[in-house]
Amino acid sequence: MNKNKITVLGSGNTGISTAAKLSHDGFDIILAEIPEFESSILDIKENKTILLKNKSTEVKISIKDVTSDLKLSLKDADIILIAAPAYAHKNLAEKCAPYLNSDQIIVLMPGTLGSLEWAKILSENNVHNISIAETDTSPYVCRKTNKNEATIFGTVSQLGLGVFPSINTKSVYNSIKDIFPGLISYQDVIECGLSSINPVIHPAGVIMNAGRIERSKGEFYFYEEGVTPSVVSVINSLDKERISIGKSLGYELQPIEKAIHQSGLGPKGNLWSSINGSEILTQLKAPITVKNRWISEDIPYGIATWSMLGNQIGIETPVMQSLTNIGSIISSDVSWEKSRNLSDLGIEKMAIDNLKKYIKTGSKQ
Repeated sequence: MNKNKITVLGSGNTGISTAAKLSHDGFDIILAEIPEFESSILDIKENKTILLKNKSTEVKISIKDVTSDLKLSLKDADIILIAAPAYAHKNLAEKCAPYLNSDQIIVLMPGTLGSLEWAKILSENNVHNISIAETDTSPYVCRKTNKNEATIFGTVSQLGLGVFPSINTKSVYNSIKDIFPGLISYQDVIECGLSSINPVIHPAGVIMNAGRIERSKGEFYFYEEGVTPSVVSVINSLDKERISIGKSLGYELQPIEKAIHQSGLGPKGNLWSSINGSEILTQLKAPITVKNRWISEDIPYGIATWSMLGNQIGIETPVMQSLTNIGSIISSDVSWEKSRNLSDLGIEKMAIDNLKKYIKTGSKQ
């Protein structure tokens, strides 16, 4: 058993599911939250237990510690798993910086290039010699189904990992491979960030189902009923833009339908058959409103950022731009100005050669 000390920071779907599942698997876990969101962990903190459920079973899991004291939760941690939406990354990086130590490993689950934002912020706060990694999706298809209850519908069988700087990939992989069986490594964090599944599917799916979501308040099965052939056509067009960005940077990104299959989320086939044949995804209902994370996160911290990267290297992204523009009409949380930009990532105006050197070594010199 891996004896690393692990802190899970975040108390949403992925946070409490990860804390419960890893505790169940025999790891000593501290579940942490920042003070302003302490109320979300109070029920768990009272008894230090989470009810972990799946389709057929439920079990009460003991958690080693539950706290909103960042210093306590971070200072001795070997591995820090960040289970928070992308729009919280900046705030968390700034709050965590004073309590981080050299040689710790931070993993954003998922990151969608957020590892570069963390790297920039930590550098500005004189925090060095820390490996910052990200995954291409959450390790579990899961929901926080009550204040102290998590339901895991399925486990991602092939979880992709990118590490900054990429020269540390092997050591980071070896440190966390026992935590997430099926872990694979990308070349670097940009290849990983461009391989994130959610931004490819969610924006088109929510926007094209906006009327039904608002009318039914999400009472339909999003992937089974909402991802129809017309929606798939838009998703595939966006996916071609994503793959083109990757190709210009030297990556052979997997088409989204292959990524879904390889991660264990759906059967092999085209995108429609992979999604509609998924025993995991077809269990999930739509969000109750169009103003939700599938828009407020996956556009400004997903496809909008990808589009900016594409623009910097000369790749046109009309579908990403169109969905971002429509998303900004639907939700006040979405705009180009509010999106995670290349300056936030510390890579604005970088030539491709300089960019590749930076993400490999961590140095801009």
